[in-house]
Amino acid sequence: MNTTPLTLHLELGERSYDILIGDGLLETVGERLAPLLRGRQAAVVTNTTVAPLYLERVTRSLAAAGFTVLPIVLADGEETKDWRHWQQVIDRLLEARCERTTALIALGGGVVGDLTGFVAATFLRGVPFVQLPTTLLSQVDASVGGKTGINHPLGKNLIGAFYQPRLVMIDLATLESLPRRELVAGMAEVIKYGIIRDAGFFQLLEERIDQLLNLERTTLGEVIHRCTAIKAEVVAADERESGARALLNLGHTFGHAIESLSGYGRWLHGEAVAAGTVVAADLSQRLGLCGEGDVARIRDLLRRTGLPVTIPAFPTPAYLESMSRDKKVEAGRIRFILVEAIGRAIQATDAPAGTVALALAANMAGTDRATPS
Repeated sequence: MNTTPLTLHLELGERSYDILIGDGLLETVGERLAPLLRGRQAAVVTNTTVAPLYLERVTRSLAAAGFTVLPIVLADGEETKDWRHWQQVIDRLLEARCERTTALIALGGGVVGDLTGFVAATFLRGVPFVQLPTTLLSQVDASVGGKTGINHPLGKNLIGAFYQPRLVMIDLATLESLPRRELVAGMAEVIKYGIIRDAGFFQLLEERIDQLLNLERTTLGEVIHRCTAIKAEVVAADERESGARALLNLGHTFGHAIESLSGYGRWLHGEAVAAGTVVAADLSQRLGLCGEGDVARIRDLLRRTGLPVTIPAFPTPAYLESMSRDKKVEAGRIRFILVEAIGRAIQATDAPAGTVALALAANMAGTDRATPS
């Protein structure tokens, strides 16, 4: 077992932190956190799926380093990312008399990380926060960059805060226990990085997608390292998404609408982003930004990965209404991330509604689906 990880540093002044990538890192959580934290109390927030797999080894490592551990196990699923579960975690922390030196440790995927980070940002006006992501999607995207939050019935991630973790530890071994559907869903965020930033990386994915899905370690480590490096570069330059960081939302405006209209949890986030990315690419072509060949390559790679490439057939006005409530709306105009070419994306707020409607209609499935096939 290799416990010497690759290390990336996200430079944000006093909020800077390291991102560690390697095998077997969960067994070293306690010794790695001890020098970073003043307190010796840690609350580990996880869910009913992840807890039986990894909670004991994380607790054991923390206890060996002198930490008192409070486990908080929530239900699994996107539905957990709401005010009710935020309050559930807060109640447990208050009952345990946790203090400002208590560290909150998110052990799980993006839902656990987002919710735990928002609790950390708001409990006692801010307590230390650590990310232990266990899904591909959270490892390459959600755990890095400090976006935390919960959902509202009217839209995804509408309530939250920018709040950076003290450390991110990516244990590649956790992907061995990931259900195939979750692994495939995470690939949407991986592919996104190639589309917006790195044409060579996109080509590597085209060539080695089978090795990646089979968790071949050399490819897996290389891919996750490249994704987190891109994310770290973008966040360091634009922490609060006033400029280039918005490009990381490729496919998300359409994807969030899919999740909201379908009911949270029916589509995995990565599945919705994948289908939304196809619509965004199609819209880009209709606006004269990219060629048909780029759209075909994007659709083909997503399809080969096992991701959905059509959206559910909700009425177009419902999509437009849902997207109009997205947190990225500016001056009442929907902000889209569009593709100029594979490896290069731009922001736009001037896409004609009629053209958006055409892109939506052209990529709808024949019938509404509760979950993607």
